[in-house]
Parts: sequence; structure tokens; C-alpha cells
Amino acid sequence: MTSQPPLTKAAPGPDGPGSVPHGDSGGLQAGLKNRHLSMIAIGGVIGAGLFVGSSTGISTAGPGILLSYALVGTLVVLVMRMLGEMSVANPVSGSFSAHADRALGRWAGFSIGWLYWFFWVIVLAVEATAGASILHGWVHAVPQWAWALIVMIVLTATNLISVGSYGEFEFWFAGIKVVAISLFVALGLLAVFGALPGVDTSEAGLGNLTDHDGFLPHGAGSVLTGVLLVVFSFMGSEIATMAAGESEDPRRAVTKSTNSIIWRIGVFYLGSIFVVVSLVPWNDPSIKEKGSYVAALDSLDIAHAGQIMNVIILTSVLSCLNSGLYTASRMAFSLGQRGDAPKAFARTNARGVPMAAILASVVFGFVAVFFNYEFPDSVFLFLVNSSGAVALFVWLVICFSQLRMRRIIERDEPEKLIVKMWLFPYLTWATAALIVFVLGYMLTDTEHDGRETVLLSLLVAALVVAVAVIKERRVKGAGAVKVDA
Repeated sequence: MTSQPPLTKAAPGPDGPGSVPHGDSGGLQAGLKNRHLSMIAIGGVIGAGLFVGSSTGISTAGPGILLSYALVGTLVVLVMRMLGEMSVANPVSGSFSAHADRALGRWAGFSIGWLYWFFWVIVLAVEATAGASILHGWVHAVPQWAWALIVMIVLTATNLISVGSYGEFEFWFAGIKVVAISLFVALGLLAVFGALPGVDTSEAGLGNLTDHDGFLPHGAGSVLTGVLLVVFSFMGSEIATMAAGESEDPRRAVTKSTNSIIWRIGVFYLGSIFVVVSLVPWNDPSIKEKGSYVAALDSLDIAHAGQIMNVIILTSVLSCLNSGLYTASRMAFSLGQRGDAPKAFARTNARGVPMAAILASVVFGFVAVFFNYEFPDSVFLFLVNSSGAVALFVWLVICFSQLRMRRIIERDEPEKLIVKMWLFPYLTWATAALIVFVLGYMLTDTEHDGRETVLLSLLVAALVVAVAVIKERRVKGAGAVKVDA
């Protein structure tokens, strides 16, 4: 693939200046088929957070949670449009981190890359624990910690074999999620409109949206509180752009995933939540007791609804673990490629697998799992909260990177603008302003730990940026010494 000329001074590769040019896969192989990328893109927006976390949002905002999901969904569509524009013009493994490196400076690429890696390493621990809890409920003889270990080892092996094996696992994991939620939406809509034979749907209907203290039972402010509760369940939409660098046709894959994100969010998020709040009154105790989707399935008299949902949640957890390990390792690989991580991270084996980057990521994942079991209310809680706002930081960096990249691409390589951000630059600025507003609103939220999450995340971000600035000054100082010599 042809890379664009750097917008800032070229970052040295792991073996010295110019050893790994921007946009070069650097040993990664195109092992992902188009069907893999298509399913990764579709399944990437369906996280376990949708199934598990939606009940809290519904209890907080009532049917108005639909507005919360619509607002965050719109935000994600706009951000992914910007990322798609940059990634189609320059498909690269580091995705937004590599774009930030070129558009804003090495400090930006270094900072957002390590923060994103940190986020996914913590996600590995969260998801491994969640999956182990479900598996332990089925097989009590195996301790929960052992299930977490087994799950991590199996998916680590999957990623170490080849990128194709990751793609194949993710294809089936995502496929199960897509089929399950599509069936849920289809059956739910039939029930809402009284067209599902053999099922008593007298309690279901559009009346549930307004009959129980109105559409916004807790006032308009609850919509913003709902935003804080659902925003993190959208993290993962960007994985397709990172995986595109190892696909058969990166530009086609990114273009396709970028153009389809509107209907994916519309069907899987808005569609499924609409079904839930239409089938079951938002204040029904079963939503909190059983979970929103189990409560909805129970209302349709579907036998073993709880176990069915556990299978779907487990699939989502394994999918998130699989993609999380892949994403963390590829970000570590990209950082190594640009000289911002150990050189070993940028090396690949004969199958194009960055083994050191994968193993380093999973080791920190295991450490986080240990903290989750030994210090859940202290060390691990700090780790989770300090990585909680990284999604919003990533989206904000994407906005500012796109503002700079768009003008340079238009000037130097306009033929690469296959995907364009709408109403540039006005919509980009509006998106950035909305993200800043959400972060600011989180600072006022003490009930759901929003304030603590932002403050701790800002603290960790400030430390990483400080390291980046110091590192960049040292590199410049070393360069100046060499020139003088």
C-alpha cells in the first residue's frame, strides 16, 4: 500500500530512523478474509455491555434511554466516519494512534496508543472474570479463577496461531451475537404489534413507552445520565479499522464498515432497546432482578430465557476477550513499529504474528485478573475507573486528527478521499464539542462514579502525556548532539 508523506517529522522505527515507514504492515500478513472483516465490523458494536448494562440505564432514564442510545449512537457514527476517512486514505495497524502521530505529533500517537492499550488490558480482566462467573455457574467443580485462566489461555493460543485463526473465531462469535439479537428484535417487534401467535402480548405494546409516568419519568436530565451509562458499551466500533491492515483489501473493508455503521447501531442498539422497553414496563422489578433482555424474553414465555441469555452473554464475553487481546497486541505492535514501545513488540514470526506484543498484553491481562480476585475494591477498582474515560479521549483525538489530516490529504492526495466526513469541518467541531460536554457532565455525576472515572482517567492520561513529552525532548536532544558531533 502507498503511504502518505508524514505531516510531522517522521518517527524513527524500532531499528532507527526510517526503518519502518508509516503505513507499512512491517511483517503483519493479510490473513483476514473479507467475510472476517464484515463480521468483525458488525459484531464490534455488540458488546456484552449492551446485554448486561442496559438494565441500569433503563431504570435510570425510563423509555427515554432510547434518546441516550440515539445520542451516543450518533456520536459514534460521526467519529467512525472521521476514522474511516483517515483509515481508507492510509490503512495502518495502529489506526487512530498512527493517524494522531502523523497529524498532531509523536506525543499524541504515543499517549493515545498506550492509553488505548491500557483500556483493553483492563477489559481483558473484566471480561475474563465475567465469562468465568457464567462457566462456574454451569460447572461448579472448576473454581472461578481456573475458568478465567482457561478462557485466557485458549484465546491467547488462538491469537498466537495466526491472524486468520483470530478472524475465524471472531467470525463465529460475532455471527452468534448477530443471529441472536436479530431474532430477538424480530420476535419482539411481532409481539409489540400483536402479531406473534400463541403468546399473550396483552402487556406489551407502544403504550409502555408513555403509560408509566411518561416517556421521561425522571425528567430530561436523565437522558444525559443515561448517556454516561451507555457510552462505554459502544467501545469496539473502531476495531475493524485496526484489523483492516491485515485484510485482503483494506480500503474496501474500511469503506464498507464505515458506511454500514448507521444501520448496525440502528438495528442492534436502538432496535433491541426499543423492543425491551415496549415489551416490559421500564419500572418492572424483573428488569433489575433478571436483566433487561431476560425480562423481555420471559414476557414472551420463552422457556429457559435466563440460560439462553447466559449463552449469548458468554459468547459476547469471549468475542470481546478475543478482539480485546487482538486489539491490544496490534496497538502494542504499532507503538513498537514507531519506536514508542520495546523493539520486540514490532517483530513478527513466520506467520506474521507479533508474539511479543500478544504475550506482553496477556501478561498484564493476567495481572489485572489477579487484582480483580485479590483486591477488587481497591487496586482493580482504581484500574477500571482510571481507564473508564479512555473511549471519550480516543474519540476526541480522532476528531482533532481528522481536522488536520483532511486538509493535508486534500492538498497532496485528493484521490484518496474515498470516504469523506460530512459537512467538514463544522460537524467535526460539533462532535468534538459534544464529547467535551459529555466529559464535563460526567464531572457532575457522583451517583454513578462518573466524576471519579473522569478525574482518575485524566490523571493517568496526564502521566502518559508527560512521559511522551519527556521522551520526545530526549529524542530531539540526542538528535541535536549527533548533529553537533
